[in-house]
Amino acid sequence: MNILDLKSIVAELFSDRGFSEFWSNSFALILLLILFLVLGRIIFWITRKVIAGFFIRFARSTASKFDDILIQNKVPKILSYLPVLFLYYETIPTLFTVISQDFAAFVQNITEALLIVLIIALIRAVLKSVNDYLKTLASFKDKPLDSYLQVFMIFLWFVGGILILSVLTGRDIGSFLTTLGALSAVLLFVFKDTILGFVASVQITVNDTVRIGDWISMPNSNADGDVISISLSTVQVQNFDKTITSIPTYKLISDSFINWRGMSESSGRRIKKSLLIKSTSIRFLEPDEISELKKIDRIAPLIDERQKEIEASNTAQKTDKSLLINGRNFTNLGLFRYYTQVYLQTHDQINQNMTVMCRQLAPTAQGIPLEIYAFSKDKVWINYEGISSDIFDHLLAAIPYFHLECFELSPTLPAV
Repeated sequence: MNILDLKSIVAELFSDRGFSEFWSNSFALILLLILFLVLGRIIFWITRKVIAGFFIRFARSTASKFDDILIQNKVPKILSYLPVLFLYYETIPTLFTVISQDFAAFVQNITEALLIVLIIALIRAVLKSVNDYLKTLASFKDKPLDSYLQVFMIFLWFVGGILILSVLTGRDIGSFLTTLGALSAVLLFVFKDTILGFVASVQITVNDTVRIGDWISMPNSNADGDVISISLSTVQVQNFDKTITSIPTYKLISDSFINWRGMSESSGRRIKKSLLIKSTSIRFLEPDEISELKKIDRIAPLIDERQKEIEASNTAQKTDKSLLINGRNFTNLGLFRYYTQVYLQTHDQINQNMTVMCRQLAPTAQGIPLEIYAFSKDKVWINYEGISSDIFDHLLAAIPYFHLECFELSPTLPAV
């Protein structure tokens, strides 16, 4: 028995009770529509319970996370709609043939369009599950998988949109492709950012420019923090104040930025800071001052060695030492620089396999910069700042022993 036969039987029941042919057919149609809608709801509830129960039992019996991710992305729920749509596709359009063949064809086209949308949604949910699962793997954790998923989904919705239009209008796909070819310039303009983002994503992946988890600094975009996602259109950076900056993906190709991954993967984090020494405090050291500095263990061997060299050189050249400026002499800044160098070379938190240096930079209006250039073993930000601060705490406390002063800006006195 087909659908039309069932409708005729129901119509006869109404006709036997005194209804006219028009009202009998109308009530039969409405009753069968309600019946199939309720039946569809029941089938959806049953299939959802069966499919969801199967997925849940299967997920509990396996150690893989993929089936759990499928459930999270509602794949079982989407699958539950398929039997209902197939039921409606086979029954409801047939019922409307008694009204009009054209209207029945229109309803059938609507059902086919909904079926296409459901299939696309199912494919998207499965791909999203694959994407989420790959993110749990170490080898894919830092890859911009979202970009590729978005590109594929754009292509899939493009194809699905053409199929839906073809189904609803009854025109062949070729005519739509011809129209789209004529509108290609407009499409390129509309999807300019998407195309640039896709090209940028490919270049970022191929050249390994940025990975998820990298610390990047991009002052022009007010971004300074960790990359948390790379999509087709934007790269999201969580700044250290927990704000999130969204940067167009193509800007990572067109604009300059700093990626701190090299530092993170190296064996040390750079310390590059300066002490500003007051220029008027720099001078030659008197013999008694040198004798006092010999008590400092870190530079005592150096002072003894250099003192012999200086005395031998001054004696050979018959230097008049009534003035300290004559011949070779110790300076307080020179000895402090040597002290700082030895201090860094014996510090247990400084990586001695990398550059360790204390150097004097060009004089400035604020004094003589004495720069520390070294690498801490610990690269964690909090620990790194602690190590750097401890080093400069020590050096600032050591400066007075060398009769030096740090530059301090004097407050401006009010005019009298």
